[in-house]
Amino acid sequence: MFKKLALFAIIIATNVACNNVYEPKPYVQVQHPEWSKDAVLYELNTRHFTKEGTFAAAQVQIPRLKAMGVDVIWLMPIHPIGVKNRKGSLGSPYSVQDFRAVNPEFGTLADLKSFVDAAHAQNMHVILDLVANHTAWDNVMMAQHPDWWEKDHNGNYHPTPWWDWSDIIDLDYSKSDLRKYMTDSMTYWVREVGIDGYRADVAGYVPTDFWEEARAQMDKIRPVFMLGEWQDRSLHAKAFDATYAWDWYNTMHELAQGKGNATSLYGFYSGNESAWPLDAMRMMFTENHDKNAWEATQYEAFGDALPAAIALSFIGEGIPLIHNGQEACNTKRLAFFEKDEIIWKDCDLAPLFTKLAAFKTANPALHNGAWGARMIKIENDKPEQIFSFLRMKGNNKVVAVFNFSRSPVSFKMTDAFVNGKYKDFENGDEVEFRADDTHTLAPWAFKIYSAS
Repeated sequence: MFKKLALFAIIIATNVACNNVYEPKPYVQVQHPEWSKDAVLYELNTRHFTKEGTFAAAQVQIPRLKAMGVDVIWLMPIHPIGVKNRKGSLGSPYSVQDFRAVNPEFGTLADLKSFVDAAHAQNMHVILDLVANHTAWDNVMMAQHPDWWEKDHNGNYHPTPWWDWSDIIDLDYSKSDLRKYMTDSMTYWVREVGIDGYRADVAGYVPTDFWEEARAQMDKIRPVFMLGEWQDRSLHAKAFDATYAWDWYNTMHELAQGKGNATSLYGFYSGNESAWPLDAMRMMFTENHDKNAWEATQYEAFGDALPAAIALSFIGEGIPLIHNGQEACNTKRLAFFEKDEIIWKDCDLAPLFTKLAAFKTANPALHNGAWGARMIKIENDKPEQIFSFLRMKGNNKVVAVFNFSRSPVSFKMTDAFVNGKYKDFENGDEVEFRADDTHTLAPWAFKIYSAS
């Protein structure tokens, strides 16, 4: 009898185990730090950010960034820059000579620590830009470990193929000791300086398993935030909290240039919902250092559509980025290899960023990743001009309506689920929505409403 019962138990356990293999498992296994829940990112180029171009001078501006709603400061590379094959007089910060030292152009290690401490005192966080794919030709480890770099068919060190990156050479991640060195370099800044994570340059050019192990080692110290310069959901499983939404930028750029209409966004947002996990944060931006330096300023890219594009980057799904100088209405392409100080002045974008950041924090539906809510399309009778959606989390609802056209548009939202009373983002007035009410928006205008 006992044997029969034991056999029966084994059969049941086996069936349960077999059934469990079909249970869905979360794709994103990364544990996002709690402080990234409603975070707004800010990219800071120390060289350009102040007249002095130092950590100490930048530190003075931290309270201003806090007041604007910035939560995470991303410092572009802070390491010494290579001299051999240098571009320009100061060189590219992405040509790293020593991963464990501070560029004297910006100050000292103590200055960097002071900057990080000042950010932490404001309940802000700091991530460093890590260039793991390549180094300067005269990197300090070259003499000791010449085998850590790739060689071409002629047996020579080489820059990243096809690109005009003549000031750098590619690392070889088939070398386990290189992987350990780079991982130890990452944990050094987390442990010794209090860095809260990294933005990984061309993250997809480096093996994913390297990033996964590095993330695991850093999380043993404390929770970190990882932003990958890449667009691939596989990086989110065990390595990165956020990656770039290049396709969103490109689609918005084309739309603003008159090469599309509001329905052009459907492809991005359909793919975002169907192919990307909700907990995979995708970074939305209207400018970053690459776009600004090599392609277009925010004004060249978006023109009159800029405020609407910025608003969508905050109100739609994704984690928003502000590039230094955007809030000062910077209109120039900042030099990449030279000093090019940002001209700071008051302008209408700083209040917009501030208001959007506060609105994002106040409305749980707009929070990042799985903390927030999916976008639900609101049908309207002018879909080629009007882009409308709802985000809803518990009792919190946000309705957003954008006129992505050069002409004023009168329209109706035909979905009854938007019916109700809301507060206007712009002025706080209470409004009531009913299906089939007629609304009018000026060219490139937008309206945002919230209800709790």
